[in-house]
Amino acid sequence: MKIVIIGGGAAGFFAAITCAEANPAAEVIIFERGKSVLEKVRISGGGRCNVTHACFDPRELIKYYPRGSRELLGPFMQFGPADTVEWFAQRGVALKEEADGRMFPVTDNSESIVQCLLYAAQKAKVSIRTSTRVEQILQVGQGWQLQLAGQSTGLSCAKVMIATGSSTSIWEILSKAGHTIISPVPSLFTFNTKDARLRDLSGLSVANARVQVAGTKLMAEGPLLITHWGLSGPAILRLSAWGARDLHTLDHKFELLVNWISSTEKEVLEVFNVMKVAHGKKTVFANAQFGMPQRLWQHLVMAVNIIETERWADVNKGTIQNLTGQIVAGRFQITGKSTFKEEFVTAGGVDLKEINFKNFSSRILPHLFLAGEVLNVDAITGGFNFQAAWTGGRLAGLAMAKEPST
Repeated sequence: MKIVIIGGGAAGFFAAITCAEANPAAEVIIFERGKSVLEKVRISGGGRCNVTHACFDPRELIKYYPRGSRELLGPFMQFGPADTVEWFAQRGVALKEEADGRMFPVTDNSESIVQCLLYAAQKAKVSIRTSTRVEQILQVGQGWQLQLAGQSTGLSCAKVMIATGSSTSIWEILSKAGHTIISPVPSLFTFNTKDARLRDLSGLSVANARVQVAGTKLMAEGPLLITHWGLSGPAILRLSAWGARDLHTLDHKFELLVNWISSTEKEVLEVFNVMKVAHGKKTVFANAQFGMPQRLWQHLVMAVNIIETERWADVNKGTIQNLTGQIVAGRFQITGKSTFKEEFVTAGGVDLKEINFKNFSSRILPHLFLAGEVLNVDAITGGFNFQAAWTGGRLAGLAMAKEPST
């Protein structure tokens, strides 16, 4: 029985290894159009590879997936982060948990993961063919025939798995074959703004901000980072993930409301009133409040025209109100987006209604399996996208190994 995996990334490798280990008699082949395999694994986490996340309750885990959360609950109960940790540990690669829950190999080197997968594939006798592009996938009887670029004759196989990530050419092939493709849009990205209040503050961060797209219910909380191009950090990435389609519709140009400390206007005013009464002789400029970085505080103070020598006792009610607004509801015009590091993620892909998530098989085409970002599944940063790939690959690989060839 010949089984073809199209795509040499995380989901493809996991499916191939699983299938070949479960059914040693099967001939399992990975086709990768690039010159090398596992490139996204190699660059993930700044070259350390954020393998998964230490969220071991499937009901909590699915909350990190803007698209696919309901569908992934069952699969995560079958193979979740704890299973991923154990899988790599059994093959000699220990993972460690960091303070924010992200999990990396103890070596802090993605090559540990890459070499582990390559060795497991070799041991299971998986054939890997790079620089091989699949141009056509045709159903022939109960099996499949693949047309490879540069080859005149087709390749026949019993089953096909597609794990090509965000490949527009593969989506086109699947669309012609009958699958519905949800148009892809960027998901994880940072926000561009040239606002003068952020000038020369690149590298500063706050621990717990709340950000909201003005005029919508799109909101997120978490650490917020100022960059030389605008705003980033977990709060922004969460907002970009959950708001991917809405923000695409807006052409990534909108007004962002920033609450730098996730406090209410009333709470801030109470602190300011205490400062006026109890510390009236102190200058506003030199006395940052709420644990805010001093330079950020000073930029917001200057934005409401408070001069460096102005004391708390001398600031009028209107200016105090304006400063409060800068802190709990600062308005920033977002003029575009930037890709988050090298880890480009899209929202879009094969419609999830057309997938049987018990084994990641197509409901439209028999003996076709799909996993990873070729599906309309995506998550925020933190190892969650990889976990979806490991899970999908695992369940698809087991199913492909068990199904009889016809």
